[in-house]
Amino acid sequence: MSHFLHFIFIFICISCLLVISHATNSGFSVELIHRDSLRSPLYNPTQTQFQRNFNVVHRSINRANYFYKKLSSTKNNLGSYMPSDNGGQYLMGYSVGTPPFKVYGIVDTGSNLNWLQCKPCNPCYNQTSPIFDPSKSSSYKNIPCSSKTCKSMENTSCSYRRDACQYTLDYGHGTYTNGDLSVETFTLDTASGSFVSFPKIVMGCGHNNGNSMYNGPSSGIIGFGNGDTSLIKQLGSSIGGKFSYCLIDDYNSKSKRSSKLSFGDDAIVSGDNVVSTPMVKMIGNFTKDNYFVTMKAFSVGNKRIKYKGFKRVWTNASTDNIIIDSGTPICILPHRVYYRMESVIKKMVKLPRFKDPTGIFPLCYNTTSKQNFPPITAHFKGGDVKLDSRGSFYSLDKGVECFAFRPYKNGLGIFGNLAQVNHLVGYDLNKNIVSFKPMDCTKY
Repeated sequence: MSHFLHFIFIFICISCLLVISHATNSGFSVELIHRDSLRSPLYNPTQTQFQRNFNVVHRSINRANYFYKKLSSTKNNLGSYMPSDNGGQYLMGYSVGTPPFKVYGIVDTGSNLNWLQCKPCNPCYNQTSPIFDPSKSSSYKNIPCSSKTCKSMENTSCSYRRDACQYTLDYGHGTYTNGDLSVETFTLDTASGSFVSFPKIVMGCGHNNGNSMYNGPSSGIIGFGNGDTSLIKQLGSSIGGKFSYCLIDDYNSKSKRSSKLSFGDDAIVSGDNVVSTPMVKMIGNFTKDNYFVTMKAFSVGNKRIKYKGFKRVWTNASTDNIIIDSGTPICILPHRVYYRMESVIKKMVKLPRFKDPTGIFPLCYNTTSKQNFPPITAHFKGGDVKLDSRGSFYSLDKGVECFAFRPYKNGLGIFGNLAQVNHLVGYDLNKNIVSFKPMDCTKY
């Protein structure tokens, strides 16, 4: 009997390894959950549609301020330049540790270090879901002070008493996280029902976390940036340096659908109507951690408007570079570009204007039904991407449609996630390209 049980145990272990190997070799996909969808643990049923959209614009403004300060900084401490709102647009469920412990993290292409709140914490932010306890995981290990990882990272210090490398991220306004830099096993539940595990992922285990930035079920950040400690860079060859997402229009949806995030071979964007644009490799001012592409112009209908921002000091960024970002909801444009686009729209759209009493929505119209607004096209280096109608104008409230772009006075440009709705967007870090393919993401 004991031999039989031993055989069954070995068979199960081999089966699990085959599942993991198959997932990583051929690619895999996971659910990507919008924070305001019914599937989200952050969903607030008491909020009105107007309140949700107000928060969307507020988060976009905070995000733009974060990027501007980051790009303008000549200091080595970036902590104070992180966004300080209850941030994040998309969540991913994953498990950490051995045995696996389920948590939700905010997926952010503008961040690198993966971190989560850990027990014991003092103080702790008000996380409403269970908090990870590293002492109960057999695969958790602190990174020692002498390690190359500790020495190469910014904003680290050392606890020589425990020989533990410590990280600090100060988000400003009393919001921060501090704790141990460690390695741990990450396990992802795939959309096909299998799972895939990745050992020794560098992460921050936050034992000292302040203020309300991440109040709620979210446990922290999953870094999808272009820096060395991001999850994407750490997965490296196992995913071929590729990831993609297909975002559904779920800002004001009452469905339980979710978007999809893919890795490896599943993230390849191919077929008809694919547009690829090269990533711009940045030098200086911490820009290398973000994804930059070249924007030639935007078109409103058949009216083409040249894109021109301002060159950043201490970087190699040119005036036609724009950040592509999953964490910024609406498109942020240099104010001169925005107002030229707005002027063209005003001439083309013959509908009564909606005057927002808060002043936060620049261009809105009263509508009795879904109107045919002029199409918006982004002219990237390498090709043109026509935005989905729901990515260029969105429903502020019943009978009110608003332009999904916003001006920024300091010449900053961000191609936000609303503009990427109903497109398969793929990042290939080996070829240094971002690809777009129009697609009904509810069917992807």
